[in-house]
Amino acid sequence: MNPYQSTIRNFCVISHIDHGKTTLTDRFLESTHTHSESKFKERLLDSNPIEQERGITIKLAPVRLVYPLESKIYHLNLIDTPGHVDFSYEVSRSLAACEGAILLVDAAQGIQAQTMANANLAFENHLELIPVINKIDLPNLNLDNISRQMQDTFGFTKKEILFVSAKTGQHVIQLIEAVINRLPPPPGDDQAPLQALVFNSFYHPHHGVIAYVRIINGQINHRQSLKFFSNQTIFKPLNLGYFAPALKPVDSLTCGEVGFIATGLKDISLCRMGDTIVASDDIAVKALAGYHEPQPVVYMDFYPLENNDFIKLKTSLEKFRLTDSSIVYSPVSSSVLGSGFKIGFQGLLHAEIV
Repeated sequence: MNPYQSTIRNFCVISHIDHGKTTLTDRFLESTHTHSESKFKERLLDSNPIEQERGITIKLAPVRLVYPLESKIYHLNLIDTPGHVDFSYEVSRSLAACEGAILLVDAAQGIQAQTMANANLAFENHLELIPVINKIDLPNLNLDNISRQMQDTFGFTKKEILFVSAKTGQHVIQLIEAVINRLPPPPGDDQAPLQALVFNSFYHPHHGVIAYVRIINGQINHRQSLKFFSNQTIFKPLNLGYFAPALKPVDSLTCGEVGFIATGLKDISLCRMGDTIVASDDIAVKALAGYHEPQPVVYMDFYPLENNDFIKLKTSLEKFRLTDSSIVYSPVSSSVLGSGFKIGFQGLLHAEIV
């Protein structure tokens, strides 16, 4: 492991809905001066207008934090995650890019259903967990009781559990330093053949498909010819970089880093969640393990207002699925409504948001 790689920490924050994940990540940004306090806006990582309106996280959002400790500069890649059960697929994608996670519990509510579900996902992915009790600024709390809950449920020791207030910033610096001291750096070999895991993507009108990647092995430079392993599509990056939280271009990404690749591809179906990006001339490298396909629980039929808008609806669904691969759809036909699509969602809230 090279010296730079040893300073990287890839982690996420997982919890039940409304237990303070996004407030905590916003406080991380403020505490590490990733976003100046004078320009600080609550719920910074929730950039989607629907997220701002509803006060929930829907899409995973990465950001790199830089923090000095004991004469070293550490690079912390934080991925914010949803707490609502309908968006658990987003959580599973976040975990695939991480080595550790902060398990956040509300000091007033204690352990809830989605706390358990997300913790089990983290255990299945063999992540190192830091248990944290949030909202300690609230009155009339029984912190010892919540601490015992976490010890009994997950097997943590009393010393492992941290107490913070994301709202006031109390003990947030200690939590950042715990991430550095308690979570492992990413494994991998920067001299090995390139393997980059695609864990998210979106479509940019000028740069085409933007792939969110975690470099598992090897490294990428912006002049390198690459390909998607699953379909052997070759492309040369228009740009690459990391999240600050805006897209920050750099010349290269190395083993362990989380970043983005502007592929220039206009066909959105070519970028698949869980795919592996490799060097275009490498025929021996193997694909990484991808994600499990999501299983929809709610289905709805959608039809265009005008029959000749069917192709527009299909194109819109293809573009939308690039940023939300948890939806599935197939053509349907009605003698009354014409041609449309049956769309599967992860739940009613998921369907309402879409």
